[in-house]
Amino acid sequence: MSTEPLSVPSVESSPVPSGQPSSDPSGLAASPFVPLLPRILEIIGESGALVMDHWRKPRNIRLKGRIDLVTETDLAVEAFLKNRLKDVVPGATFMAEESATSRTPQGTCWIIDPIDGTTNFAHSLPFVATSVGLWHDGQVVLGIVNAPVLGECFWAVRGGGAFRNGETLHVSDREPLEQAVVATGFPYTISEDVDTVLARLRKALVTTRGVRRCGAAAIDLAFVAAGRFDAFYEADLKPWDTAAGWLLVEEAGGRVTGFDGAPYDFTNEGILASNGLLHEAMHAVLAL
Repeated sequence: MSTEPLSVPSVESSPVPSGQPSSDPSGLAASPFVPLLPRILEIIGESGALVMDHWRKPRNIRLKGRIDLVTETDLAVEAFLKNRLKDVVPGATFMAEESATSRTPQGTCWIIDPIDGTTNFAHSLPFVATSVGLWHDGQVVLGIVNAPVLGECFWAVRGGGAFRNGETLHVSDREPLEQAVVATGFPYTISEDVDTVLARLRKALVTTRGVRRCGAAAIDLAFVAAGRFDAFYEADLKPWDTAAGWLLVEEAGGRVTGFDGAPYDFTNEGILASNGLLHEAMHAVLAL
């Protein structure tokens, strides 16, 4: 397990990290945000170093709810990102986990989860990520999931593909469902929704090769984009949990919807992300 701060690769003048051609060159070139990507990745890398600095120190933890934690690291990373990103896209607003007053992004908006996997962080488990999405005109246009303890940074540009540490990502081509590894997570409302959660989990356990839980939705979505997981589902997630990962999966060739197959838009009961080949089968698993 890496314990060194992540060094984010230089993007330099290439419109897409790693120099890979865009899947839609004309659309990518027209995006006003692509030239900002090197600066954004540099800031994300610096925030990862801050996470790692806190990783090596005793945790100061407080409860937001019975099982919902916040640490001084969440607050420090959120403040750092808001301070550094505010001048990158002048006029953009912020929706960040520890300070959000709304769950509906408007106009141009940074959607930030400073530490996804706070419980993991508090218990020194490595599945910890900073998730940053840039929302513009009704869609996520940039998405970054930085997992500094794992030494991996995933990012995507709308129309320009998805990448991990500079290498192009693609979802798996695995099917049928019996051969698939599926990830899930449990909502903070688990005590009220345990029967529904267990009903879906029971169906997933008996119809797939295996079910895994990282405890960080941003990492789960990044792992679907990377072809490590074949699908991921979870209920009651917030925009900062899914914004960046949603774009990663779609730009890696996957599919993202609500549990009912409706387009995903932050208002659904839950999110279902898959390699696309398994999507209808997973939809059936989630139907109650």
